[in-house]
Amino acid sequence: MEAWLGQFVHDLLAALALPQVGLVAVFVIAFISATLLPLGSEPAVYLVVKADPGMFWPVVLVATVGNTLGGMTSWWVGYGAEKAVEAVQHHEPSHSRAMRWLQRFGPKACLLSWLPVVGDPLCAVAGWLRLPFWPCVGWMALGKFLRFIFYTAALLWLIPDTWLS
Repeated sequence: MEAWLGQFVHDLLAALALPQVGLVAVFVIAFISATLLPLGSEPAVYLVVKADPGMFWPVVLVATVGNTLGGMTSWWVGYGAEKAVEAVQHHEPSHSRAMRWLQRFGPKACLLSWLPVVGDPLCAVAGWLRLPFWPCVGWMALGKFLRFIFYTAALLWLIPDTWLS
């Protein structure tokens, strides 16, 4: 089963890296990977840029937009979940220490939305806490933009062409 899944993922990424679908694929993968679904967008971004290095900035911008829209979706999911819990419990839910930390830093904490494992839930928790939407979006976008620049440039520098042959 694992060999089949590995081959499927490999074939899917190879198809998505084709120039005619590259930007659309990057957008969709970046969007999905910024929700609470477990998917990484860096391989798709890297493969499209590797196929056409002149597409570095368009790919980074499209990935940033898709990833930010996914983070915005997570914010709204968190906001809606808090509203639903409040409606059922008839009072505001209590907050953990981590949530109090997030409230203290406010929307600026969304700069960390690029982090693996904790970044996507961070956006949902920001919505749960009803942190101001547009400042959260701005900090999310900045963090995600810097992440795509760094990771893509690092992968291009670190992975020699001979590894991909």
